[in-house]
Amino acid sequence: MRFLAIFPLFAAAATATLAAPSPSRVARQIDRLIAEDVGLSPGESAPRVGDAAFLRRASLDLIGAIPSPGEVRDFVNDDAADKRTRIVDDLVHRTEFGVAQARYWRDVILSRRLEDRALLVSAALESDLAEWINAGESWSVIAERFITATGSAREDGATAILVAQDGRTEEIAAEVSRVFLGVQIQCAQCHDHPWDSWKREQFHELAAFFPRVGVRPQRGRPIDLVVNVADRRDFPLLRTGANLNRRGRPEHYMQDPERPEEVGARIEPRFFLTGMEAPLGTRDAERRGRLAEELTASEWFSTALVNRYWAELIGEGFYEPVDDLGPGRKPSAPRAAERLATAFTDSGHDLRWLHRTILATDAYQRESRPRRAPGAKPFAANVAQPLRGDQLFDATLAALGVDERRLRGLGGARQGRGYGLATPRLLFNSAFGYDPSEPRDTVQATIPQALARMNTPQLNLAVRALPGAVVGGLSLRHADDASAIARELYLRTLSREPTGEELAVVLDHVDGEGVVASAMEDLFWALLNTAEFSHRR
Repeated sequence: MRFLAIFPLFAAAATATLAAPSPSRVARQIDRLIAEDVGLSPGESAPRVGDAAFLRRASLDLIGAIPSPGEVRDFVNDDAADKRTRIVDDLVHRTEFGVAQARYWRDVILSRRLEDRALLVSAALESDLAEWINAGESWSVIAERFITATGSAREDGATAILVAQDGRTEEIAAEVSRVFLGVQIQCAQCHDHPWDSWKREQFHELAAFFPRVGVRPQRGRPIDLVVNVADRRDFPLLRTGANLNRRGRPEHYMQDPERPEEVGARIEPRFFLTGMEAPLGTRDAERRGRLAEELTASEWFSTALVNRYWAELIGEGFYEPVDDLGPGRKPSAPRAAERLATAFTDSGHDLRWLHRTILATDAYQRESRPRRAPGAKPFAANVAQPLRGDQLFDATLAALGVDERRLRGLGGARQGRGYGLATPRLLFNSAFGYDPSEPRDTVQATIPQALARMNTPQLNLAVRALPGAVVGGLSLRHADDASAIARELYLRTLSREPTGEELAVVLDHVDGEGVVASAMEDLFWALLNTAEFSHRR
């Protein structure tokens, strides 16, 4: 009977996969619709990015790492017309793809945490989400996991949103809407939305799907949090109608702003986009399950996801900011946004399909330019993006040839499930990490970032011309040939060879320094600290 019950789910997934539109065909349609929607002529667009820059960009976007010098050479020397399509197909099927995407969503969710103990869920979130993505689970199934989760924060990454919002009914509702629909309905929590059509009652009707959720310390495990539900007992209201109690309560109440001392009116769950209702008294699993099913079937669900990834991969979303779409917002390329969202739905909400499609567009494969001025046409070029903490950390380790497991302070994988453990990766994330939902032009270099680079001894030693280190090894291999060593260092860091002008400057420095190894140390450190290294272009 269990097999018969779940068989339709597999059948539906298989049908969606078979019906998925061709990524290359949809990519061509998107490019055409963008040109028509914004009036972009070929002469106004940036030229196609070179092969080396494409490989570096795609590697950072898909697996969060830079290619090796050998991978750059092989790709550049490959004459096949379809090599870009093939490398993208290869990258999205690597294990690192799921890890990189999971780390992105970890930052999206935990950047808005209410308190730092929510970091307890970080390792489980990264591990579980990477596993689901690599297994090919659809975004709709993953979203349902997050919305309906229960259990331990340290053991179940699906609890991340509930834990990050401390089990608070209103905050959970607002975050579910923001993350999965791109709708900032929390602005209607205390009054009708100031510029969208949402009413205060609609926000609280959404919140009414979550009152039975509670987050509290795990009994017998003080360094853990557990998500529980209040289906069996009617816990007393604390002080006011605010749902701050740790165990949850059966129903949600909307306070009267003019009578804050009162509990307020009891609210029946109703989904603001479709009007779907759950009667008062509905058990937690059913009410959250019905919301998850209705929410993931909404057109806003697909639009929010494709807009977010389009912004991440192109540098600008169809809607800006990426988590504030709203019914009154007009996308910069309406038909292109609608076509991509519809095709993503038709793919079965397949994240690999979405990445293959966006990376096949001309919009993605254009050279990068500074962020456009107000009034300029969108999507004429790709836009350079500052690397997130994990990306920069992994790029630095790859350039230096350092194994993360050997870095001081880094314990085993299980140790990482604690929060507050000082590891080199966490140090980088605290300094270089940022909320991916925020506009990228607000990300600024800081003094802690410079200190994070300087205060990891193994990384500093790896720059030195020592036996076993990069510069030392290159010096032996190339017999102190400064030009050959310089080319290798550029490939290791920037995934390209130096220009003639750059190489001339390097050789002048070698002449002035007098010692090739010492000059190459300076070059290596300089390259690691360039804006080109710390950005994906």
